[in-house]
Amino acid sequence: MLVIYAILAEQNIAKLFTAAMVPGIIAALGYMVAIGIYVRVYPGSGPAGPRCSWVERLRALLDVWPVLLIFVLVIGGIYGGVFTPTEAAAVGALGTGVIAVTKGMRLGGLMDCLYATAEASAMIFLILLGADVLNVFLALSQMPAELATWVQGSGLPPLLVLLAIIVIYVFLGCVMDSLSMILLTIPIFLPIIMGLDYWGLNPTDKAIWFGILALMVVEIGLITPPVGMNVYIINSLARDVPMSVTFRGIVPFMISDAVRVLLLIFFPVLSLFLVRWMG
Repeated sequence: MLVIYAILAEQNIAKLFTAAMVPGIIAALGYMVAIGIYVRVYPGSGPAGPRCSWVERLRALLDVWPVLLIFVLVIGGIYGGVFTPTEAAAVGALGTGVIAVTKGMRLGGLMDCLYATAEASAMIFLILLGADVLNVFLALSQMPAELATWVQGSGLPPLLVLLAIIVIYVFLGCVMDSLSMILLTIPIFLPIIMGLDYWGLNPTDKAIWFGILALMVVEIGLITPPVGMNVYIINSLARDVPMSVTFRGIVPFMISDAVRVLLLIFFPVLSLFLVRWMG
């Protein structure tokens, strides 16, 4: 999603990945806090497992070295200027393939991967074609520019406009996947945001800040009751669990997400200070 947004907003992909790091860490910490509080209030929801020694814990960490290696190779190569994000994708695919073969993948598994890739690529390109048609219509009609001008002249507070966009994303998450939402809405919403003043941010910082915020809210919309698409997908994998129980289970995480969104709205530096430091 970051790559797609970067293309639509004409922003640097590496900077967007950098900007996403701190919000990602905040998300992980927020979920850990949510789980910690929940299992203390309802101990039966997370029964204690057998205690492991430090040797067993370190051995378990060593088992994930392939993931860490690919991450360092791809992200380190992008930030180090060794290769472009497109080349990094090829390097990551090659590295993952080599590791998969060493772990036991054979021709049958490779064919399954190729078929799945072809299906996913076809779906993405079909959505891109539809979005491209929409973008041509938007360019001819000048609707984004006119809408941005109208919002600027309406006198609405910038934060109220941002809140309205967030609410729209939450509702769209009930009926659309994240890729479709980004492709269809960014050409409309981004000009509006760029025409308003948020904390005195310059155009580049504003585009990066809004991109991280929008992508977070898009994913949150996919788990929002009553029709979060991802919740239905997860519930279909656990058919013995009632849908109401599944929705109740996401509430602590949604509270954590809401706090994270508020932090990012009122403290843009959380997503920008690494970009500025590394830039």
